[in-house]
Amino acid sequence: MLPSRVRAGHVLPPEVPPMLRYALFAVCVLVLLLSLAMGLRDQWMWAGWWWLAAVSAVLVAVGIADMRQVRSTLRRTYPILAHFRYGLESIGPEIRQYFIEPDDAEVPFSRQQRALVYQRSKHVTDTVPFGTIGDVYAVDYEWINHSVVPTRIPSADFRTCIGPSRAQPYDASIFNISAMSFGSLSAAAVRALNAGAKRGNFYHDTGEGSISPYHREAGGDLVWEIGSGYFGCRDEAGRFDEGRFVANACDPRVKMIEVKLSQGAKPGHGGMLPGPKVTAEIAAARGVPQGVDCLSPAAHSAFSTPIGLLEYVDRLRTLSGGKPVGFKLAVGHPWEWFGIAKAMRETGLLPDFIIVDGAEGGTGAAPVEFVDHVGVPMHEALMLVHNTLVGLDLRQKITVGGAGKITSAFDIARTLAMGADTCNAGRGFMFALGCIQSRTCHTDRCPTGVATQDPKRWKQMDVPDKASRVFQFHRNTLLALRDLLCAAGLESPHQLGPEHILRRVTPTEVRSLGALYQFLSPGALLDEVPPHAVFREFWARARSDSFHAETHARSLRTTAATG
Repeated sequence: MLPSRVRAGHVLPPEVPPMLRYALFAVCVLVLLLSLAMGLRDQWMWAGWWWLAAVSAVLVAVGIADMRQVRSTLRRTYPILAHFRYGLESIGPEIRQYFIEPDDAEVPFSRQQRALVYQRSKHVTDTVPFGTIGDVYAVDYEWINHSVVPTRIPSADFRTCIGPSRAQPYDASIFNISAMSFGSLSAAAVRALNAGAKRGNFYHDTGEGSISPYHREAGGDLVWEIGSGYFGCRDEAGRFDEGRFVANACDPRVKMIEVKLSQGAKPGHGGMLPGPKVTAEIAAARGVPQGVDCLSPAAHSAFSTPIGLLEYVDRLRTLSGGKPVGFKLAVGHPWEWFGIAKAMRETGLLPDFIIVDGAEGGTGAAPVEFVDHVGVPMHEALMLVHNTLVGLDLRQKITVGGAGKITSAFDIARTLAMGADTCNAGRGFMFALGCIQSRTCHTDRCPTGVATQDPKRWKQMDVPDKASRVFQFHRNTLLALRDLLCAAGLESPHQLGPEHILRRVTPTEVRSLGALYQFLSPGALLDEVPPHAVFREFWARARSDSFHAETHARSLRTTAATG
């Protein structure tokens, strides 16, 4: 017969004798009795006996409570001692982040990425000595080739015009602040972001929480995001209200309007701001009752088809006086996006811009399954949107933006090379505000005052200083992009293409993104379906009058969403 510690060829860890499980509790009882006895003998003349008795009494009480409760088996089995385990577990992320994880471990942002943002936002040196710490021979290592005839670009103020044919076109920076709502971010954070955007002449996306007084305070350019909750333009029943929309949309600080279909942090999932966090200011900005759970439905009620979406976009453009209007989406089922694209071609109603949000996630908190396993990553989603518009010969008429873990000039260059005209960053600008990636955004206990409504926390933030950091992060990142472009022999970021970015695919093979991915030629979708797998499988089945596929005769789960 096998010994008790050997089972099926495995040596089990030694069992803890029952008496040792209660050893700490027993020690606390003995210390309590000893301190009481010594204190009584000395008539408590030495104050140390008081303290020793008080501390040991508290621990004994905790031990008794542990043994009497029934909710935690661990506490019943290991009284007092179990709390040490809980304490160590609670600071585990911090221990790993500061002492164990390597500088280049992205979880979700590496120490190297965060340090770069901190340095550029503080306008201190961002150079590193002694070479890269990255493995240049590792699979997925990426770089941009340089030229023997580098160029000289006089300005790093790279811009693109959105809606040039509209009554109020907008000349946007190619690097802007992604959607983050007042409510998820603190008042101080919103004020600092907008003041930084004002100084740097780039836009600040409001997020779906609508426009608060803090968004208007500094006068920075705003992109007003309208989600399925229609915050800031809703009636009492939560439906879209034209009058309230016009009141906000005609504000001269609002430069563009963005309809949010889905977001990378939680695609296909509505949001909720708990009632206790719905303060008077948040309620006023969103047009909801104070102190009541603020729900954001998963789907819009103002439209239900691809054609309906484009008609809604056109309606908002008219109501706003001709300001550029577009939409943001995290790509999911390809036939839904194809349906929107077909509706563009059939109706001639085009959005002025499309923001492609990647499944890399963002500032919004979401269930683990949504964070880890729902939605298409930005690279594949961006190329799908770009390819579709090129194939329909519509690409030159619509500005495309990319959002997904962008913190450096190389991130911007790669995103532009893969088909984007502009880039948005959320968490990068949060780092510029002082975020330390504590990942407590959803608890209202943000240690730096960035993602909290607790005035004891956010009032500690120096808004002018943080606004300066937001401005400097933007400016220094674009200066670094200019240097990259000059080194590559280019004169504009719009010259970047997939052939400029190289990726190691095996230890001995290197491919450009142009060779790794299939890119459609202009008008390729007008004549026949190209051999690209995702188009071949889903293009013919997409419908402009419905977000559902034409037929379900074949299982839609048999083909990967991105080919």
